[in-house]
Amino acid sequence: MAPHHPYPAAKPPQVVLLRHGETEWSLNGRHTGITDLPLTEEGERRARAVGPVIAERDFGLVLSSPRRRAMRTAELAGFGDRIETTEDLAEFDYGAYEGLTTPQIQDQRPGWDLWRDGTPPGETPGETAGQVRVRVERVLARAQPVLDEGRDVLLVAHGHLLRAVGAAWIGLPPDGGARLVLSTAALAELGFEHGQRVIDLWNAVP
Repeated sequence: MAPHHPYPAAKPPQVVLLRHGETEWSLNGRHTGITDLPLTEEGERRARAVGPVIAERDFGLVLSSPRRRAMRTAELAGFGDRIETTEDLAEFDYGAYEGLTTPQIQDQRPGWDLWRDGTPPGETPGETAGQVRVRVERVLARAQPVLDEGRDVLLVAHGHLLRAVGAAWIGLPPDGGARLVLSTAALAELGFEHGQRVIDLWNAVP
């Protein structure tokens, strides 16, 4: 008897990642966690451009960060009537580094790296990559039953958060997201090969 495999050989299901479109702060390289910014005009245009690329996918679950830049991106891509939101897909809480660029943070803390060093200690500490990994694993656990049915899952969220998803998917440690750059309004596809989790596509901008 042939070994059982839960996914069809022709096309295993995928977790599709969509980073939100451009905002004023993402354009300027400012860390945007809890600040709820709208998309720029260019951000809206590029979010719309994603729609035709994934319109025919069989998504059994569409999850979004509750921040309006992510929800608006999902709406413009054509999924406004299917979005379920979860705080587990919210961006890193950057604490006192909110709104600062990496060079500005490194002026205060030379050599600082988000993935290795986390956010600032003190009264407004924010999150570490390890803490975000816990949220990411909950999202992937929620996606698994849908994947087991042979259907795709769409996650619409933020740059660092989705990089954390990619790292978790292929078994990298929490700081592995440092190696996975994801542009605004970019797509990624997380899938399976020979029963192993793989990255099928990364940082594709329609």
